Amino acid sequence: MQLTQRHREYWRRNIRITGILLAVWFVVTFVVSFYARELSGITILGFPLGFYMGAQGSLIVYVVIIWYYARYMNTLDQEYGVHEGDD
Repeated sequence: MQLTQRHREYWRRNIRITGILLAVWFVVTFVVSFYARELSGITILGFPLGFYMGAQGSLIVYVVIIWYYARYMNTLDQEYGVHEGDD
């Protein structure tokens, strides 16, 4: 199957947003955990930031990543005419 320029553009945009969101996931998962001691000097809602990110903050970020990706891909699918429409 030969890919058209439109297919390539769709996949380029899909891969770009996936890469960006994976970078955010990596930072929240590994970088914040690595610097947890340094982040403990910052307090959020009465808890040290390192503890807060481990207990709740990272989970909130994960849900936001999933929500944004689903919203973005629905818009992209509609723009390129590959959405799952109502039949």
